[in-house]
Formats: sequence, structure tokens, C-alpha cells
Amino acid sequence: MALHIKGGTVVNADISQRADVLVDGGKIVAVGSKLDVPAGAEAVDAGGCYVVPGGIDPHTHMELPFMGTVASEDFFSGTTAGIVGGTTMIIDFVIPSPQQDVMEAYETWRGWAKKAASDYSFHVAITWWDDTVHEAMGKLTREHGVNSFKHFMAYKGAIMADDEILVKSFSRARDLGALCTVHAENGELVYHLQQEILNKGITGPEGHPMSRPSSVEGEAANRAIRIAQVLGVPLYIVHNSCIESLQAITRARNDGQRVFGEVLAGHLLVDDSVYRDPDWDKAAAHVMSPPFRPKENQEALWRGLQAGMLQTTATDHCCFCAPQKRMGHNNFTQIPNGTGGVEDRMHVLWHHGVNSGRLTVNEFVGITSANAARIFNIYPRKGSVSVGADADIAIWDPERERTISKETHHQNVDTNIFEGMTVKGINTVTISQGNIVYQDGDVRTVKGAGRYVDRPTFAPYYDAMQKTAAHSAPEAVDRM
Repeated sequence: MALHIKGGTVVNADISQRADVLVDGGKIVAVGSKLDVPAGAEAVDAGGCYVVPGGIDPHTHMELPFMGTVASEDFFSGTTAGIVGGTTMIIDFVIPSPQQDVMEAYETWRGWAKKAASDYSFHVAITWWDDTVHEAMGKLTREHGVNSFKHFMAYKGAIMADDEILVKSFSRARDLGALCTVHAENGELVYHLQQEILNKGITGPEGHPMSRPSSVEGEAANRAIRIAQVLGVPLYIVHNSCIESLQAITRARNDGQRVFGEVLAGHLLVDDSVYRDPDWDKAAAHVMSPPFRPKENQEALWRGLQAGMLQTTATDHCCFCAPQKRMGHNNFTQIPNGTGGVEDRMHVLWHHGVNSGRLTVNEFVGITSANAARIFNIYPRKGSVSVGADADIAIWDPERERTISKETHHQNVDTNIFEGMTVKGINTVTISQGNIVYQDGDVRTVKGAGRYVDRPTFAPYYDAMQKTAAHSAPEAVDRM
């Protein structure tokens, strides 16, 4: 059935306009006034609201096997929670175990994701190296629509990619026209600090941020940037949490290097005092990597967003409930790393970004959907309310309020890092693939309705890049 969204203000990253939107066949077919609406179209009243592209969370981990357990959120519950918050697409991660066949891991994750309620795609992590990994990267780009590869510079003894792996994988990604992404923390230093802190008798959650100071993130970010510079490949650094990594990105971008930065909603709003909570469970609930930082980092990250040095926002949504966190009750290094947020990202960014004057409504659209769509080469199919785009839309009421709580959220986890926060400006209707899947508290998601989204590589542009001395980004990325 066609949908006629009427009376709202359509907001894209580049322009806002009072306009109606006509949706049919899962696509946006018209945007403007006095539309030719077919008989029988369902009317959706957007009066007084903004009509924005559905959010894209470019960093989630649904049902991830990690640190001896499995994340509590599966692809259906997680994408449903995202839909309630206005997010209509996630990019999750395939993470092969060391020595695991990369294609086998990819097929496993594809199987888990078949239950997703919204559209999804995958980054694929490179956790080890031999000729089979080299071949798998080619197959993933050519046959499976994967255009980004993840590298964990942390988690020594598990999934950490050392410099040799980075060099080989970055080179292969460059030749394929794919984008490299990194989790930037110096895994050797983290491991060394963990042992020192444990030897001092510090075993609780407070040891976690002590073992991962901001300097280990800054060092790794700068190292990855310089490797990418030498090899001539664009780089995307995930979950930047501190001044040092932001400075590394800023230097590189000011020098003309194609480096992109992501920041988590949590790192913008939560500080490291959470690890000193006398309630062990509450402190452990916030254990994630990189950890939450002292408050001065938050203001710097907001400025990075405002200045365009950081382009995307995400959640690193990776949920573990209290019994799982207690696996590390006597050793903070055994606490499963991860927090939630896929349902709340857009709400907290609107409240603390738009309402505070830090962000315009157009910048909000940029950092919650359009920029990710551009960087990962799915724009304007995603991240845009425009003719021909997928009908993934959120209707945003700037006057409505919601108090965030674990008691009422839809995330499958027993804590919420934004617990008790009242936000003004919330999603009231979510449209996915042209269907109303959430409306004023009524959740209508369907298990398995989500589609896998191919993300083409940038190979034609990379070919041109290799003919010049200057390293530039692909056209799809260069629009930013």
C-alpha cells in the first residue's frame, strides 16, 4: 500500500523543505507539494514534525560470540530496538576467530542475520593472515557486496591484528577498492598495563580504564593513519573516544589524507566516573573498549563533530547482561566488553546536539545517516529522503519527550547507559521498506523482513588514484 506522509518538514543533510512524501513499492516516488496521491494510499500525519532519513548505525555487534559468552541481543531484537529509535539499517561485523576460514565466518553471520527486522550489511574483520584470507577478501568484494574490512589493534592473544596483518590487509583492500577500518588501541600496551594493574591487587571495573588510557588509543590511531598514508588507502577509525585520536585524525585530514572518524553516542555523554560506582554491577555494566573517558574528552569530541573531523555516530551496540558481566567478578580483564544504545542513539544526539545548539537539524541527519551512507557507498539509496531512495524514514516530533530506562526500552539487556535521561525530540513513526513498523509505541516489526544490502567497492576510483601522486578518496566518499 502507498503511504502519503503529509504536513511535515523534510530534512536531508543538505537542505530542509516543507513537503509531502509519497511512498510506493518500498521506494520514495515523490517529494513536494500537491502530489498526485493514488486512491487508497494511507495518510501519515507529520504536521509539526520533521521527516528525516531512517538512521544508519554503522557499528553494531548483534549476538556476537565474545570473551567466553554471546551478546544477549540477536538480530531481530536488536534491529527492532533500533527501529523504535528511528534506525532503519545497521552495519554489523563478521569477526572470524584466529585461523577460522573467513568465508565460513561470513556465512555464519549471514545465517544469524536472517532474522533481522530491518536492512543490514557487514564489515568483515581480518584477524589473521594467509593466502586464503587474501582470496576471501577478493570474493567478498566481488560477490558479496562487502566494501570495508575491520582490524582490531587490541585484544592481544585473540583477534588482534599486528602491523604485519595491517600492512597486508590494507594493501589488499587498496587493490580491491575497499575501505579499511580500525579499532585503534595498542594491544601490546593494554596487555602490559592489565598485568601491572592486576599485580597491584586492583581487580574491579575501575581497573579497566586504568589499563586503557587515552594515550594507547592515540598511538594506535596515529600508527594506523601512517600505515594507510604510506599504502595510499582511505581509513575509517571507529569509536574515537579521546582527544588524542581526534588530534591524529585532524592532523591527517588537514594534510589532505582521507581519514574518517566515528564517535559513539555514549562517548559523547558518559564519563569515566561510572567505573567508580560502589555497586560492582553498575560499574561493570559500563565496561567497554575504549572505555568512557574524563569529561574534557566529551567536549572535544562534540567540537570534532561540529568541525567535520568526525563524520559519523554509532553505538558499538554489544549487550551483555549482569550475569555475563560477573564472569569477571575477580578480574576486570574477564568482564565482557560492551554496552547498548541502538535504540537511544538518535534521541540522545537530538536532545544534546540539536536542542543545545551544537548541531543543526541538517547536521543531525548527516551524522546519523547520510554520512555513513556516503562513506560506505550506499548513498542516496540510504540516508536521503529523495525520489528513488529506499523508503526508510523516521518522523521526528521535536516537542515530544521520553525518559530512557531499562524498564521500558526494547533492547535485550538489563542495563541502559543513559538510564533516567529525559530527552526532548523523539521518533514517533518509523517506516522501513515502505512499511510502517513503529508508530507511537506500537511495534510492528517482522522477523526476517530485513534485507542484506550490497555495498559496491570503489575500485574504478582507486584505479584512477593509483595513476596520481596525490591520494584522494573515491567519488562517493569525496562528496563529504
